[in-house]
Amino acid sequence: MKKIRVIAALVVFVLLLSAAAGLAEPPVQTEGIIVPEIEDLKKYDIPDNEAMALLRDMKAGWNLGNTFDSFNGFNYFKGASMETSWVNVKTTRMLIETIHEAGFNTIRIPVSWHNHVDKDLVINADWMNRVKQVVGWALDEGMYVIINVHHDNDKKVYYPDEAHFEQSVKYLTAVWTQMAEAFKDCDDHLIMESLNEPRLVGTSVEWSFNRNSKECMEAADVINRFNQLFVDTIRASGGNNATRYLSVPAYAGSPWSAADEAFQLPNDTVENRIIVEAHAYTPYNFALNTGSADHTFDLEKDGSKKNEIDQFLNKMYNRFISKGIPVMMDEFGALEKSKNTQDRVNFAAYYVAAASARGITCVWWDNHVFTGNGERFGLIKRLSMEWVYPDIVLAIMKNCMYNR
Repeated sequence: MKKIRVIAALVVFVLLLSAAAGLAEPPVQTEGIIVPEIEDLKKYDIPDNEAMALLRDMKAGWNLGNTFDSFNGFNYFKGASMETSWVNVKTTRMLIETIHEAGFNTIRIPVSWHNHVDKDLVINADWMNRVKQVVGWALDEGMYVIINVHHDNDKKVYYPDEAHFEQSVKYLTAVWTQMAEAFKDCDDHLIMESLNEPRLVGTSVEWSFNRNSKECMEAADVINRFNQLFVDTIRASGGNNATRYLSVPAYAGSPWSAADEAFQLPNDTVENRIIVEAHAYTPYNFALNTGSADHTFDLEKDGSKKNEIDQFLNKMYNRFISKGIPVMMDEFGALEKSKNTQDRVNFAAYYVAAASARGITCVWWDNHVFTGNGERFGLIKRLSMEWVYPDIVLAIMKNCMYNR
């Protein structure tokens, strides 16, 4: 047993040494997997302005999921060790470099803060400094970085209804103010996002916005006010925050909610620096539903699935992009099912091609999960820098119109 432990330790050491030496391999196409290039798409008219140019430069992105967004109930947790509580791998500069070298020009770093504030809502310095360090590595690479307030949506922290409005404002103002101060000297490559999927957690309408629901309409109005508070707070903090791009979601981070007139963009002191962000793991049964046996995405036969993607992208294009307002799908993906790599490659190719044809940037959700019965969205093993699904990466890069 001792010998086995020694060998395992040596293997880990060699992997870390290889990564440190810059020996991480780029994504290489797997034998037998076809990486399609989607070409027969409608040509959309994309307004020519600075915001659209920003989206083009962001290209495609990747989420550092299950990392700084991890949390442990609602108790104060001192220090930065929470970073490894879900993934058990500490983020390295080499990982960021490897992601960039693969072609991703945007990294979203979701952050949960409620475990790291004291009774006066002061963020733990070690936690903030660690987030700043990883953000800095990505900025040093010339990447765009998105940071946010992630898994803090709870009645004990912030909650989008009138009953919890004052409490929510106190919490969010405190966190946004400290984020603004920490990152105010970063240039336009740093994008701040107000909230992640704000919704009525634990209710029958948690994931489905309904205009006929009084509680949904109340929540939509509260979220609009949260987003306005976010913009006002960041802008008032000075430095580069006075003009940087900010992103805001609608109810549950849904594109269907964003397309609804109940969602309103915040007023801003600078023109067209608000990005609409949304998430869509669509078609749901194929892409996200772990209880569904649907594991196919055939580019020739599954026209209805492609149409589902087209429908929400058209809504976002018609309401925002066509008017010059930037949009990013900063979470998307399809979980692994029954070794369906080719179907996931097809999905990634079509999704990214269809979105970028409409001027919309996409950011893959990577939660570093490869086994088990959960949501297996992982693309790269963060310790060894091994691309487990390199063909999905190649499909994203090949079909992002901004790379052509």
